[in-house]
Amino acid sequence: MSEVRIAAEARTEFGKGGARRTRRSGRVPAVLYGHGTAPRHLSLPARDFAHALKTDAGANVLLRLDLDGGTELALAKAIQRDPLRGDVEHVDLILVRSGEKVSVDVAVSVLGDVVPDGLIDQQQTTLTVLAEATSIPQHLDVDISGLQIGGAIRAGDVALPSGVELQTDADAIVVHILAAQSAAAFEAELAGAEAEAAGPIAEAVSPAAEGEGGEAAEPGDGASQPAAG
Repeated sequence: MSEVRIAAEARTEFGKGGARRTRRSGRVPAVLYGHGTAPRHLSLPARDFAHALKTDAGANVLLRLDLDGGTELALAKAIQRDPLRGDVEHVDLILVRSGEKVSVDVAVSVLGDVVPDGLIDQQQTTLTVLAEATSIPQHLDVDISGLQIGGAIRAGDVALPSGVELQTDADAIVVHILAAQSAAAFEAELAGAEAEAAGPIAEAVSPAAEGEGGEAAEPGDGASQPAAG
């Protein structure tokens, strides 16, 4: 697995205000922890980190941080993004060592062509594995060639590189081949059920139960009142 070298800097400003200023300067706030060490508040160059995430390894890219005159190996444990722009706002980094095994989610890549009149139902887009920090697979291949309608590939069937151990439930279905007709019928049935469920709600909210312009009727506007006495 390739490494990406990034120049990290110690961060002395904390809190939301400090994080905003860090991001405005073109850097990403980060925290580095692990191996019993005290958390270290850092910042990473935003552009370099974004490029690192675009490698084949994606979020599992191994980072070699230039820090305090030395280097540290780290993996991104959690990445927070802006919900609208998608920019990285904060990253949690975990220290790793060469030869150490870590638990990571690896993307599943589906290969091969589906049989005629079949549809791919991919239920697992990633699998959790235990792998050496410096040898994390970039993806796990699942070949559906020859898989008939009704057939499935489970997590335990996926070939793993040497030294990589599966942590996802071995019985979890990764890919299932559905009949195209069955899938269409299921979607039609689901749409009908949604329409039926929406019907009573639409009937319950009627103009008769509301005042002019959708507001509740006020006493004296024709709404029935409790009998006096």
